[in-house]
Amino acid sequence: MSKMALTIEIMGGRLIDGPSFVTPSKMLMNRRLGMVKKNKFLVSPVPVPLQQQRRQERVRRAVKGPVAAIREDIIKANNYTSLPEKAVKFKVRALVTVRNKHKEGLKETLVKKLDALTDNIGRNVVLELISTEVDPKSKEPKRSREAALRDWSKKSNIKAEKVHYTAEFTVDSNFGVPGAITVSNKHQREFFLETITIEGFACGPVHFPCNSWVQSRKDHPSERIFFSNKPYLPSETPTGLKALRERELRNLRGDGKGVRKMSDRIYDFDVYNDLGNPDKGNHLVRPTLGGKAIPYPRRCRTGRPPMDSDTKAESRVEKPTPLYVPRDEQFEESKQITFSNGRLRAVLHTLIPAIKASISADNQDFSSFSDIDVLYKEGLLLKVGLQDEIWKNLPLLKAVNKMQESGEGQLKYDTPKILSRDKLAWLRDDEFAREAVSGINPVSIERLRVFPPKSNLDPEVYGPLESALKEEHILGHLNGLSVSQALEENKLFMIDYHDIYLPFLDRINALDGRKAYATRTLFFLTPLGTLKPIAIELSLPPAGPNSRSKRVVTPPVDATGSWIWQLAKAHVCSNDASVHQLVHHWLRTHASLEPFILAAHRQLSAMHPVFKLLDPHMRYTLEINALARQNLINGDGVIEACFTPGQYSMEISAAAYKNFWRFDKESLHADLIRRGMAVPDPSQPHGLKLLLEDYPYAQDGLLIWSAIENWVRTYVEHYYPNSSIVYNDKELQAWYSESINVGHFDLRDADWWPKLATSDDLIWILTVLIWLASAQHAALNFGQYSFGGYVPNRPALMRRLIPEENDPEYANFLADPQKYFLLALPNVLQGTKLMAVIDTLSTHSPDEEYIGERQQPSIWTGDTAMIEAFYDFSAEIQEIEKEINRRNADPSLKHRCGAGVLPYELLAPSSGPGVTCRGVPNSVTI
Repeated sequence: MSKMALTIEIMGGRLIDGPSFVTPSKMLMNRRLGMVKKNKFLVSPVPVPLQQQRRQERVRRAVKGPVAAIREDIIKANNYTSLPEKAVKFKVRALVTVRNKHKEGLKETLVKKLDALTDNIGRNVVLELISTEVDPKSKEPKRSREAALRDWSKKSNIKAEKVHYTAEFTVDSNFGVPGAITVSNKHQREFFLETITIEGFACGPVHFPCNSWVQSRKDHPSERIFFSNKPYLPSETPTGLKALRERELRNLRGDGKGVRKMSDRIYDFDVYNDLGNPDKGNHLVRPTLGGKAIPYPRRCRTGRPPMDSDTKAESRVEKPTPLYVPRDEQFEESKQITFSNGRLRAVLHTLIPAIKASISADNQDFSSFSDIDVLYKEGLLLKVGLQDEIWKNLPLLKAVNKMQESGEGQLKYDTPKILSRDKLAWLRDDEFAREAVSGINPVSIERLRVFPPKSNLDPEVYGPLESALKEEHILGHLNGLSVSQALEENKLFMIDYHDIYLPFLDRINALDGRKAYATRTLFFLTPLGTLKPIAIELSLPPAGPNSRSKRVVTPPVDATGSWIWQLAKAHVCSNDASVHQLVHHWLRTHASLEPFILAAHRQLSAMHPVFKLLDPHMRYTLEINALARQNLINGDGVIEACFTPGQYSMEISAAAYKNFWRFDKESLHADLIRRGMAVPDPSQPHGLKLLLEDYPYAQDGLLIWSAIENWVRTYVEHYYPNSSIVYNDKELQAWYSESINVGHFDLRDADWWPKLATSDDLIWILTVLIWLASAQHAALNFGQYSFGGYVPNRPALMRRLIPEENDPEYANFLADPQKYFLLALPNVLQGTKLMAVIDTLSTHSPDEEYIGERQQPSIWTGDTAMIEAFYDFSAEIQEIEKEINRRNADPSLKHRCGAGVLPYELLAPSSGPGVTCRGVPNSVTI
């Protein structure tokens, strides 16, 4: 018997399912994709044919880092010549990677030094291996002896990003394969545990991708449990891991009681009852979102005590104090630094106009378009003209002045991309129409199927709902076609905000400095394949039987008409900005995904194959949603301050959830068909025929959707070869059930929820979730500054209606239409505040992980077949990026190519850091 075979038999080991090495061809491919990084690949030697061994050896020589080997020293040390009669003891080694913080406060530094001292006297980090097998006598999982991390004190001053430690375990030769490892942190300070690799077993190295904060036992007495990267369905869980699997899930669910500490790892549900602040006054009272009265998805529970003035409202935690999210969901340091820098930038951008506005009423409004241009050339300079020594000595102002004098540019806005190629593009009708299909909100446009368009509101509540649009308004713009011909030939399209806005208009227009219409915009598809706007309907709630509540504006034929047309387009853009932000962006990606993420952590073990698939698509979402509740969607937050609906913003979002949102329509195909933008066609590559062929969002989106679906199908069919396994997977069914019945409790009885009974059901559900978290969110988020950073192009807030001839303001409008137009837009404070915020929201951080990438690409799973399949997915994403680049250079595609036209890159998969207007991260990270 060979030494290798003897060792395998002595140690009671078995080969894991397939080798976990990466073939050289895949390694070379992924180097081209930019995915191979130093110390990322760990190679597992197993008995293989000679030719394959040679390929492996080439991989070993190419990779620098820990490479495991069969522990021949075990055999030599014990001088085995025959099988022993009883189990013997031998040693295996753990290589542990801990990630250091880049910056530490004084307190953290002192605690770190204290931990280094106490580590030498036994207050250290202790690990224990747990086998997949149970002891036949005790019926408990087999465990190694405890082992402490070595050299913690010696390495405490290492400044590297990652520090490697070792530990040595003693196990019996019949220990089996390690399936879990426990970690006890006896230090005072938490640390970030990235990976553990166990070397010395006959099966090869066993990897534990941890990526988690390990808390001190003084704060969390229970030991932490980490499982190896080998996936197991619940029914396939090895006997030694079953109890641990259930125990870890119980820990993550918690008991639903008490106030959560920032160091907790508990995932639970709650309603949105923390947006208002009634303790500060009635003007900050906000309704609870979630419940029978106002349905809404659930958010992460924090357990904070109630308000004094309203026991149903949760007390507020104001910035900079953080809101609770489970510890591992919080931003990593590089992400936090990027976000904090952006927040400082936003504070400074908001501070200066606020100071100027408080000093002089003359500075509150933009007086000319050059006032806006100066924001990008000179920034907001603090020239207040005051010589008061007390004023000059204010610390914050001194800091601001110092930054201005140093030329650091913190107060200067970057030029938005909409101005980069054609400064006057925003004035053109073709750009207004182009942005409907390749701008920041390409998901509102629909094909017009009935003329005139109809409302679905209750006429008993909202009065006569007939559209004011008539054939005579549009006939002259249809290139000789009749209206019925244009409808039949799919030449008419519409953006319709009538029903979502009209119920709120009385309240919105009663707010100080807020004015809005409920708009409908019609577009005609020209022979060139481009869209042009041909009519805008502006509706107000009827004030009486003879009131003029509806008005139609058409493309101008004179100077007065030109300014009225520009004002009408601005009101459409304001409607669009609010619906985009509150419905398509926040509700459909951020809020609707949060219940699925919470349920995944509560019901799917880290060992579950579906959890491993979803894991990169859940990163940071709970944290960014918590920050939004604290700063953006809260009472008197950025959204209320900068968008026309003001304090009714989140009620509009909730109305859309109740009346519009349907999970079964959230796939790209279903959404395109619902809006009439496509029809099923099996002869087409993606099973759809686009009725507007030059539709960049849909064209590029279908490529990414197809790639995601192919990857998910390969993955699901690998673990669920027949539907009975799906139906009988208790964790999977519990996850989906809880996502609906708890996370989307208010809509749980809707008959449109997809079932989860077959492999095809699971493929569709997972594809939708990954699509929403990655490509859909990217398309709706990362172009915000590029298009909205120039206020006239996309005013989020309007302050004046369009004057009628008998209005007192009409004379002022005729005398100075430019001034009237600028007074209708946001003021300096509102405009620059929003610019600063969407600048931050449009920024990619340096640690962004893009679609086709993932942390530890070769060891995130122990299933080699799925690693190979993931690399195929990565290669497909790379090819999609090339195709998008080709399309953006095609002059026949006029919605993405032409003089002064921005290319459509929001669905181009890769990006560098910063505001790039491109890149598809794996998850909702900002």
